[in-house]
Amino acid sequence: MRQRNRPRWGSAYLRAGTSLVIASVLVALPLAATPAYAIKIFGLTLFESKEEEPEVIDPVNYTLTLDTGTEDTELKDAIEASSLLKQDEGKPVSGDLGLVIKARDDRDRILAALYEKARYGGVVEVRIAGTPLEALPPIPDFPAGKVPVRVTVRPGPVFTFNKVTLAGDAAGRNPADYGLVRGARADSTIIIKAGEQVVADLKAEGRPLAKLVDRSATADHKTNTVDVVIRAEGGPVADVGDVAVTGTKNVDPGFVKYYSRINAGQPYSPERLAKAADRLRQLGVFSSVTIREANQLAPNGTLPLTIEVSEGKQRYFGAGAQLSTIDGFGLQGYWGHRNLFGRAESLRIEGAINGIGQGNGVNELDYSAGFIFAKPGAFGPASTFTASLKAAVTDTDAYDAKTLTLAAGASFELTDIDTLSFGTEGAWMDVDDAFGHNTYLTAALPIEYVRDTRDDKLNPMRGYRAMINAKPSYEFVGGTVFSSFESAVSSYRAFGAEDRLILAGRLGAGTLVGGDRLVDIPAPRRFYLGGGGTVRGYAFQDISPRNDDGKPLGGRSYVLASAEARVGVTEKIGIVPFLDVGTVGRDELPDFNDIRAGAGLGFRYATPFGPIRVDVAVPLNPYPGGDSFGIYAGIGQAF
Repeated sequence: MRQRNRPRWGSAYLRAGTSLVIASVLVALPLAATPAYAIKIFGLTLFESKEEEPEVIDPVNYTLTLDTGTEDTELKDAIEASSLLKQDEGKPVSGDLGLVIKARDDRDRILAALYEKARYGGVVEVRIAGTPLEALPPIPDFPAGKVPVRVTVRPGPVFTFNKVTLAGDAAGRNPADYGLVRGARADSTIIIKAGEQVVADLKAEGRPLAKLVDRSATADHKTNTVDVVIRAEGGPVADVGDVAVTGTKNVDPGFVKYYSRINAGQPYSPERLAKAADRLRQLGVFSSVTIREANQLAPNGTLPLTIEVSEGKQRYFGAGAQLSTIDGFGLQGYWGHRNLFGRAESLRIEGAINGIGQGNGVNELDYSAGFIFAKPGAFGPASTFTASLKAAVTDTDAYDAKTLTLAAGASFELTDIDTLSFGTEGAWMDVDDAFGHNTYLTAALPIEYVRDTRDDKLNPMRGYRAMINAKPSYEFVGGTVFSSFESAVSSYRAFGAEDRLILAGRLGAGTLVGGDRLVDIPAPRRFYLGGGGTVRGYAFQDISPRNDDGKPLGGRSYVLASAEARVGVTEKIGIVPFLDVGTVGRDELPDFNDIRAGAGLGFRYATPFGPIRVDVAVPLNPYPGGDSFGIYAGIGQAF
């Protein structure tokens, strides 16, 4: 579980003893970007030029009295949220007729909100200037000044389901599977979703022309019950037919079809089509991807498909910065191309400088630079080839190192959730650590298997991720054969009607075998724990076997465990109490003689690109003279 000394770009880390909270801003722009008039950071709009409100012709102002007729908070909120008169209160409408039209729309919207809450006997009465809406003339003329509008709602009783009939090709299915349970509250949304799900289930059986023929609800106001009829036609089972591609400019349309893995003769599957669209979006070269189905079968009984794409900007660049009283000022930048040769090949060039302003000379700053190339579909549509060249000058509490790493490898999607990766890696390392100054030249053959069922990579609520890897290596200078083996699993489970509570846990372990002495293994390949990605509350690489002078040596084994309770306070804000525990041993098997634990409280703010994370942690058993707390910030959950 090793991590970089410096924060990842777009994240930040604050250690004990600092007085300045780190702020990090990352800006990414296409090379052909249009002028920007505002900047959004963490969901907040900065430097936005105020736009003038559109001029309202013949403005008419009104006052609103909205009587929801209920003390039920859920129903009251639904009524108020559906009323545009309520939402736009204080804003003028265009003319007297415009006010009447808006009031009529409001009546329909409030009735729909009542149906959504199973209130089929509800009545909505609207009066404008004291006159019922129905009695107003075709061209109204209200007195000058603010026009009084009164909306009175009588919600009526709650209706429940009575008789439920699934007919046609939906016959024989269990209504309860669609939320249609006799005696349960008969929300209109449940009925609508049931009809949509019946069609979706028929299509999942390979019937692309499945459609809803009838979806009706009959309310009995004497018994306050609703009878429901849902009738669907499945149509014939069909295979995929011809697949066309439209909208490409610089990307090879043949590659789009190839990488989608949609081929003529396959059984029709909506799930397979959805995954194909997601797969194409993840290439990063398209701003939109839509797979359209023909509305009728071809003469041979197959279903023609069209993959419609819109290409996005292919070149991009970005820059970032962070600041702390411990690490000084840091700058990062990158440039990338998403479609080098027409088949979504990508190249990214990145660099960073850290430690500026710490009083160190130029030779003591941290530097890193790298080139990363990726070719999707290199060895089949389910594969990706990657190659990289990275150089770094690193200064950590455990060691100072100059490294140059060249790597190449391939990953293969065995299934939708299983990935196998392997490759080769060569590294030159010039290291100064507790054992002195040593130079290493290593070759390695890394291999990794991952099973990932998480519903979201940045903010998972369900599923798990399991990983196991091995990295057999040979060090040429000392003639040392050694290998690292690591495994980890993280699991997530949501609770509550709105998934407001997420319990998350992680367990990881690793071992290093080979090499008669610890010094025979390069310091960057040894194990350390501590920091925002492992045991919070401790400094980066703080948890490690140490020499008599207290300097971290790195270890041959580790065990790590974490637990979090992610509690949603609102839709955007959450709190996360957590506990991290870890140990690093000198031997190939951990002896658990030195177990370190950190606990704390985190804060989350939801954004479209993942949660903003700030964790405050304290070490429960700190090292003598070690940090007394740590603050960590970044994008995405801790694990």
